[in-house]
Amino acid sequence: MHTVEKIGGTSMSDYSSVRDNIIFKPQHNESLYHRIFVVSAYGGITDKLLEHKKSGQPGIYGLFASSIEDNSWIDAFDALKTELAAINSTLFGSTPLLDEANAFIFERLNEAHNCLSDLHSLCNHGHFGLEAHLATVREMLASIGEAHSAWNMAKLLQRDGVNAVFLDLTGWNTNQHITLDQRISNALEKIDLSTQLPIATGYAHSESGLMSTFDRGYSEMTFSRMTVISQAKEAIIHKEFHLSSADPRLVGENNAVPIGRTNYDVADQLANLGMEAIHPKAAKGLRQHEVPLRVKNTFEPEHTGTLITGDYVSDTPCVEIIAGRKGVYALELFDQDMAGNIANYDREILATIKRFKAQIVAKDMNANTVTHYLATNLKTVKRIRAALEELYPEAELNQKKLALVSAIGSDMQIPGILSDAVASVAASGISVLAIHQSMRQVDMQLAIEESDYDQAVQSLHKALVEVHDHGRAICLAS
Repeated sequence: MHTVEKIGGTSMSDYSSVRDNIIFKPQHNESLYHRIFVVSAYGGITDKLLEHKKSGQPGIYGLFASSIEDNSWIDAFDALKTELAAINSTLFGSTPLLDEANAFIFERLNEAHNCLSDLHSLCNHGHFGLEAHLATVREMLASIGEAHSAWNMAKLLQRDGVNAVFLDLTGWNTNQHITLDQRISNALEKIDLSTQLPIATGYAHSESGLMSTFDRGYSEMTFSRMTVISQAKEAIIHKEFHLSSADPRLVGENNAVPIGRTNYDVADQLANLGMEAIHPKAAKGLRQHEVPLRVKNTFEPEHTGTLITGDYVSDTPCVEIIAGRKGVYALELFDQDMAGNIANYDREILATIKRFKAQIVAKDMNANTVTHYLATNLKTVKRIRAALEELYPEAELNQKKLALVSAIGSDMQIPGILSDAVASVAASGISVLAIHQSMRQVDMQLAIEESDYDQAVQSLHKALVEVHDHGRAICLAS
């Protein structure tokens, strides 16, 4: 009867709050134990190892991937080493543990640096291509951030009287290429949950490679599989904010209401907008094994958080969350020949988008037009457009950068909700460019000008959420 708990990067950067609000205040247990922790890298570190998650600014990986002509990745490596040393200094002070912490992470950094240097030299030879090795490079670099934070946390907790154990799932220097489930099972075999508190790395090495499938969602997949394999009674994610009815910075702290209960359908809709409580593929395992997921605010430990289950439906139909995404590109393809042949067009368009690895957030179509709403950068949109223009030379293609705002709920079968939503934004002088609503009745999306995003969120929240008195939470969790 244990829990598996994941701590996000921003929370990890505040050790005192993690210790006092999470470790020393277990959700269900009187003791500190019967819990497994899966931790992320410290805030911003994975961005510097790989690339910035939102802006795409290259980190060590991005610089190395285009480094045949320059060595800019080396400077980034040196800067990261300095930053990790500074984090260690803040956490351990002038104690013997500081030397031990630096020795641990510097050894990994130096080994990774040597690997990249050797690979860089090798690929300068015409018979070896860098592209073939980049997936492995990405996996190796990603693992460093979580190894650093997990090792540090285990040592700090040991210093503070907790029998914590560093659970290294990164496969560093291993000759064993095994499945993710096998790696987790092997690690747990050595753990006594009644007397030990395992601190596991969010990155786990597997023979198929976590990042090739889940990319930056890899730590959530480790967390999900750890939960399922260990047969935990509950999965808990600790973040730096509540899962609320809207971003408090937009609608005001007094107007945003924490979501006490919701379901995995809603979690999937949030993930589609880039505001994931958990990666959809990680949520799938929890959902299939009927494991509830709780999302808690690290800095408000007394709040029960948001409980997410597969079967929850609100007692009365209502909107639970107003969320959205800026920087979405609408790519519209019009072709008179599409009428009556839309399936073939759709198949080719989807294959092209997939080839360039762009995420589809939404889609609409009519007899001769298909529009895909893509969460990607302008460079990728231009490449997709060029490929489609070559494929359909007589088609007319248009693109537009915009924002999507979505009303989401576990049951939104509310008569007149569509007209209320449109009326609320129209009253604020906002034009709706497109509307999407499915028969599943869990979300409704409005496409609007990007400059209208903040006002649209405020207007929809006021019209669809604030009109109800939800109190401390929308259906308080137990």
